[in-house]
Amino acid sequence: MTSAASDSPERLVEFAMVELSADGFRREYDDLRRDVGRDRVPAGRIFALAKRFIAAEVAQIEDLLEDPRHDVRVGAVSIMDFEARGRRTSPERRRDLYQLYLRRHDRIDNWDLVDRAAPHVVGGYLYDKPREPLYRLAASPSQWERRTSIVSTWYFIRLGDVDDTFRLGAVLAHDPADLVQKAVGGWIREAGKRDPAQLICYLDQFAATMPRTALRYAIEKLDPPTRQHYLKLKSTAGHGEQSS
Repeated sequence: MTSAASDSPERLVEFAMVELSADGFRREYDDLRRDVGRDRVPAGRIFALAKRFIAAEVAQIEDLLEDPRHDVRVGAVSIMDFEARGRRTSPERRRDLYQLYLRRHDRIDNWDLVDRAAPHVVGGYLYDKPREPLYRLAASPSQWERRTSIVSTWYFIRLGDVDDTFRLGAVLAHDPADLVQKAVGGWIREAGKRDPAQLICYLDQFAATMPRTALRYAIEKLDPPTRQHYLKLKSTAGHGEQSS
């Protein structure tokens, strides 16, 4: 078989396009599965593979999102994440990745898929734009879309912009889904490191009524007396509900 290096320029272009296809990713993923000798491939190996495919067309990434195998979809959102992080990524490419994420959220249907891509693909794109899309996601019947709404604000938090995290945290303060509660509590905690006063205001408003899971995540880094104060508010409110 003739090597790609000895082929014509036209053949090299065709070879590169094939290798950056969804089928090319799947072949290399299958090779990794054989190498590790089990069905699931370590995340680090998938991330390394995804980095080689960051130039893949949006249609090819969408093809990977359609794959029933979770690991392959981890690869798809990792491609999106790495490309969204890139300093040389064009505004048009960022827009296309953002639109793909929202359009195919039906395939981004687990906490790790959301957390892998939402901060940079969604949050990074919306940082200098109106953020109403996050509030529409927060009102979604899908727990994964609601999780995306709060997780996307990680991009804002790291730049010291925490207002939308607290606003969305208020919208989702009583969310029934455990994996949304954990995200709300964790992100409120991180935003509170940047703005402790807003954290205290949030807890004064919601600690007594928000789910205990979210509360514990939110108060995790507070000093012990303050943690106990808010846990006591929650406990007192719980007893009041039981006796009413």
